[in-house]
Amino acid sequence: MTLGEFIISNQKAFKYSSGELSRLINSIRLAAKVVNHEIRKAGLVDITGAAGDINIQGEAQQKLDVLANDLFKQTLINREIVCGIASEEEDDYVIVEGQNKTNDNKYVLLMDPLDGSSNIDVNVSVGTIFSIYRRVSPIGTPVTKEDFLQKGSEQVAAGYVAYGTSTMLVFTTGNGVNGFTLNPAIGTFYLSHPNIKFPEIGKIYSVSEGYFTHFQEGMKRFLVHCKELNKEDNRPYTARYIGSLVTDFHRNMLKGGVYIYPATAITPNGKLRLLYECNPMAFICEQAGGKASDGFTRILDIKPSELHQRVPFYCGSKQLVQKAERFMSEFSAEEKPYYDMVSNNDNTH
Repeated sequence: MTLGEFIISNQKAFKYSSGELSRLINSIRLAAKVVNHEIRKAGLVDITGAAGDINIQGEAQQKLDVLANDLFKQTLINREIVCGIASEEEDDYVIVEGQNKTNDNKYVLLMDPLDGSSNIDVNVSVGTIFSIYRRVSPIGTPVTKEDFLQKGSEQVAAGYVAYGTSTMLVFTTGNGVNGFTLNPAIGTFYLSHPNIKFPEIGKIYSVSEGYFTHFQEGMKRFLVHCKELNKEDNRPYTARYIGSLVTDFHRNMLKGGVYIYPATAITPNGKLRLLYECNPMAFICEQAGGKASDGFTRILDIKPSELHQRVPFYCGSKQLVQKAERFMSEFSAEEKPYYDMVSNNDNTH
């Protein structure tokens, strides 16, 4: 079954079946194919490396960050399919107006146009992450920030595109998770992974252990636990960390595991963005039978306060996430005031 056929046959199962959400997913499919085409030229044309600009998070933008952002944004704007766009690469949200300077569309889209883009230079898989909400402002008026600052539980659809050995589009509309693989010969996505589910247990843990010294005590103890020999608990677990959220998440969803980007003394608020990375991945995770939290609280229950808000992120097979949460809840009371103080004094996003 092609992606187009799947969308048509499942349109009634969408949360709002006006046809607009179907056209929006089709637009994402088109943009993903164009971005995929550009990524495949990396190394042959001058699209790798830093672009020379700094984004609002203070990070150096890669050339492909800018290119992917422009491609997705223009595809959505040209098709007049959304009323607003927010991107990790944009300082502020973008108001989309129709030809008559109004917009009757019902949806806003948030995205990380190219997750893991710094890995392009060394030929490592990257991805695109997207999240879709129904606007809360009156239809026909310009979108407001409140349209984007909704809890993740209000998402109507979310997904990602993994540009790897094959190109896959994985998404959910709140009725399970399905994966589609691109046939590059004819440019068509085919249903290759229906009804994806996280293995209940799993034995992979994905975390950047280079920051071990800066981790909270609970996180340190969890990692020690993962390395200990225990045949009854099938330990030690296997460490796998690529540094591209889409790729690490995708592997763990298929194989069984947990992805963690915790708070540290350097980044007490975490590093991943709630709106562009954590919320969409958490929605997919839960729809696939997994669990996602900030170590203490369900990600989808967090009320955003700003567009580029960061949070710690734990997601994956339910038992592994619950185990990590138990270790986090046990870290010393003396440590909490230190992290709270650093967090309150941290003016970065």
